[in-house]
Amino acid sequence: MEKRVLNFSAGPACLPLEVLKEAQQEYISYGGSGMNVMEMSHRGKVFDGIMKETEQDLRELMDIPDDYDVMFLQGGASLQFFMVPLNLMTKYKKAHFLHTGIWAKRAIVEAGKYAEANVVASSEDKTFSYIPKVDADVFTKNADYVHIVSNNTIFGTKFKGVLDTNGLPLVSDMSSCILSEKIDVRDYSLIFAGAQKNIGPAGVTMVIVKKELVESAPDDLPAMLSYKTHVEKDSMFNTPPTYSIYMAGKVFKWLKKQGGIEAMEKKNAEKAAVLYDLLDSSDMFKPLAAVEDRSLMNVTFSTGDAEKDKAFIEQATKNDMLFLKGHRLSGGMRASIYNAMPKKGVEKLVSFMKDFENKN
Repeated sequence: MEKRVLNFSAGPACLPLEVLKEAQQEYISYGGSGMNVMEMSHRGKVFDGIMKETEQDLRELMDIPDDYDVMFLQGGASLQFFMVPLNLMTKYKKAHFLHTGIWAKRAIVEAGKYAEANVVASSEDKTFSYIPKVDADVFTKNADYVHIVSNNTIFGTKFKGVLDTNGLPLVSDMSSCILSEKIDVRDYSLIFAGAQKNIGPAGVTMVIVKKELVESAPDDLPAMLSYKTHVEKDSMFNTPPTYSIYMAGKVFKWLKKQGGIEAMEKKNAEKAAVLYDLLDSSDMFKPLAAVEDRSLMNVTFSTGDAEKDKAFIEQATKNDMLFLKGHRLSGGMRASIYNAMPKKGVEKLVSFMKDFENKN
């Protein structure tokens, strides 16, 4: 078997080995078609079957109600920063935002190019190490929706529970936490997520949105930026990212084999506890995120000494534990432990951290 490293990257992230092996077996000829999925027409019966099955598996995994549309789009979550306001800012031309990091900031900037992006709270004062607590009444009724980033990849924080938006539609960027724990889709009016963390390889973006919001969107939007376009054409208005969708479908089936999202949430909590327990007891390594707002997916930490951090990252890399360097804004280290990261991988990292601390 080929060598495999432990990939702690924030994204693109590791994929389940079982999924990679299945894709390898089907690489030359998928389902006896004589073609790789990358080669076949997206209008053909074979890929149409892949697309329909992928959506159905996602709906089952997340218990997505019938009054929600599911789209598989391109452009990453970054395109959604502008696509969401174009389609949803229909009445007041205003939305409320919670500024909890870079991805929230980018969404704020993009929405501000089109209409009013009102920032109701921010955690920038402490380098986004916590989630600001807000009362529902800050979300005034003269807005079209509230936007949050459910999990903050760079700073390792996460919204816990469901935000009270005072009755306004809630939009969430779940790029780095979707499918990692049980949520009620009904608590959100729109969810979007880039694939390259828990869904599959980069190239496809999932959007789950209430049908009524799609129907009330303006009719004069550019075709590629209109949710109506993509819903009416079943995400195939133009050639979709066929192979990324196929791989996402493989991951969905793998998740079902694991017992679904509830089972995955339990495993993720156990993995995170192994790492956070070490951080809470260590004299060298310190967690960067507030205890009450810690992410299950992205664990940020530091020794407090830039040179020691650098040495740790270099030695970890030599031991086949890759991409542990933290983002330039947060510094230190970051271990991204998405669904496909096995518990043994986290345990190996913790063992290495203990050894590094003893020697230094």
